Amino acid sequence: MRIRDENKEIAIREKAIEMIVNEGFDGLSMHKLAKAANISASTIYIYFKNREDLLNQLYIAVADLFVKETLQNFDPEMDFEAGLWLQWNNRYRYILQYPLHYHFSEQFRNSPLIRQQEAREDPFRTAMHKFVKQAVQRKQLADLPAEIFWSLAYGPFYILVKFHLDNSAMSGKPFSLSEQKMKQTFERVMKALKP
Repeated sequence: MRIRDENKEIAIREKAIEMIVNEGFDGLSMHKLAKAANISASTIYIYFKNREDLLNQLYIAVADLFVKETLQNFDPEMDFEAGLWLQWNNRYRYILQYPLHYHFSEQFRNSPLIRQQEAREDPFRTAMHKFVKQAVQRKQLADLPAEIFWSLAYGPFYILVKFHLDNSAMSGKPFSLSEQKMKQTFERVMKALKP
């Protein structure tokens, strides 16, 4: 039996994420991945049972990193405005630091593969649920259905991020997200969320 090499496993994961982001799920085969990672196809099977296992393991690793990065310095007990602003900043930092991971998770989230992940324990959802519930109890946040809350609290943020990553606003002109633009948007979001 061959010995597992952590660096090789990381290289396989990162190359697979890059291929999926650039070519979609259909563009990923174990043979193409092996060629792109400069390894033999049999080497991949030391780390992953099959293509489905690889995809699921990638999603779990990317989701775990997202949770770690976005919950940094976050406490569900904190003031709602301060906590939401921290979430925006943590998410923005994560997206800039791991753009391929962000694009991969967006692709995965919108695929039928996500249904296989739903049973997993999710510390992020637990923390956010507690955060929102306490903000409603403290009258810092209007009591809204989850979908409306999310669209108001994060929808504008993700649109700004998309403009930034595309370097293009709706007008077609170049767009770069600054802290000032993010703060201006955040202040409007807070007005919409308050009771």
